[in-house]
Amino acid sequence: MEKEYLVNAIDAFKRSIIIISTDFKILAANHTESPNEAQVKVGDLCYQALYSRSTPCTNCLALEVIKTRKAALRPGREGIMALEKVSCLYSYPIFSGEEIHSLVIMDFAMSTLERMEERIHRSNGFLSNLIKSAVDGIIAADMTGKILIFNDAACEISGYDVDEVINIMSIREIYPGDGARNVMRMLRCNEYGDKGTLRSYRVDIKRKTGEIIPISLNAAIVYDGESEVATLGFFHDLRDTLKIEAELEKTQVQLLQAEKMSSLGKLAAGVAHQLNNPLGGITLFSQLIMEDYELPEGARKDLERILHDAQRCSNIVKELLEFSRQTSNEMRPQDINHALSQTLFLLENQTIFHDIVIEKDFNPSLPLVPIDKQQINHVFMNIILNAADAMEGRGTLSLSTSFLPEKNRVCIKISDTGPGIPENILPKIFDPFFTTKEQGKGTGLGLSLVYGIIEDHGGHIRAESTVGIGTKFIIELLLDPPSGGGTKSG
Repeated sequence: MEKEYLVNAIDAFKRSIIIISTDFKILAANHTESPNEAQVKVGDLCYQALYSRSTPCTNCLALEVIKTRKAALRPGREGIMALEKVSCLYSYPIFSGEEIHSLVIMDFAMSTLERMEERIHRSNGFLSNLIKSAVDGIIAADMTGKILIFNDAACEISGYDVDEVINIMSIREIYPGDGARNVMRMLRCNEYGDKGTLRSYRVDIKRKTGEIIPISLNAAIVYDGESEVATLGFFHDLRDTLKIEAELEKTQVQLLQAEKMSSLGKLAAGVAHQLNNPLGGITLFSQLIMEDYELPEGARKDLERILHDAQRCSNIVKELLEFSRQTSNEMRPQDINHALSQTLFLLENQTIFHDIVIEKDFNPSLPLVPIDKQQINHVFMNIILNAADAMEGRGTLSLSTSFLPEKNRVCIKISDTGPGIPENILPKIFDPFFTTKEQGKGTGLGLSLVYGIIEDHGGHIRAESTVGIGTKFIIELLLDPPSGGGTKSG
């Protein structure tokens, strides 16, 4: 009687119930009135009777139960379920001692609440993945400061692992000093946008290591009605942006300095042209007076001094005109000794060189080297001026030239007795925009441009330095430069 009652109760269930063995044979099944219900028979294999398959189903629910020895639930729209409704398969094992004897598989419709829960679960999963994958750091905290959300980007910016933060750390620990309090103050007033929001505000956060990181913060207070329940912040790391801005600023300063030097070159050329005529007149009339008049010895010596100084001024004007002349970067065989002497001639009478001893050791038998003379003069001028600045106008400047027949190169060495360059800085001196000088004290042509000129000549430049002793620049120029470039080293 009890068995009959149980069978009738199972048959009265409006959804399908089957019992299968662990080898997928149907042991029992109820009978529903669904017109779409498959006809199942005891002894059939479930995957043949229900799905018309020759092998067990992919992602078989029964296999999952056998493997885990636990009940399992799976939504679906196929098999023994009524096709017009959203349904679930639920299966659980029947044990005989420690072994699974058989499995019960039930097919039932999901309730509205269950479907809503499923949609919420999927939506939460999507939002969770969205937050996790965001490029910017996302941090949410309740009104006590306890951190509730901390995505991967926030971990990367802050240096914390998510397990160290969620429900453990306070948002106050992310900001240095009173940073968190200041952010809340700005969120609650109208001075920085709509109340409860803060847009693109520059603020610092503190990494796990203690390092301070600049960020751009977009933040908001989350409300439930009129009550504040949480805060949400989007953190954009500004380190790369600030680095690019700094490099851009350096580039702008370099361009401004280059324009300034170009203007000074034009000004020098203009002044030189203006001086040429009066200097020519002074020279001419001094010569005429000396030739046409009998002068006392003292007056003649004075006139000779005037003529000598006028001639020297004319030579300076000539060098200025040549130095400022725009060329088409033509490579012509030139005397390196003369190029060095020409640069020294323009510089050695400047005030900064008055207490500097200049030592020259030029090889008089140097072969001519194909160079762009104006560019090489700029190289020499830059290195010599840097040496004078390093010695602060007091020391020894040594210049030498030699021929290296085994390399088919001419070698130029320029050394000073300045303070030297620290070992950690020496490899960087040829890098673009690198300088150890104060702002505004550059010459307008950095060592990176010096390197570029030597490279264009197929040459090689390197620096040797000892702190407390001085620095030496060694330049090698090929007698037959290739079409490629040169090399640098520190």
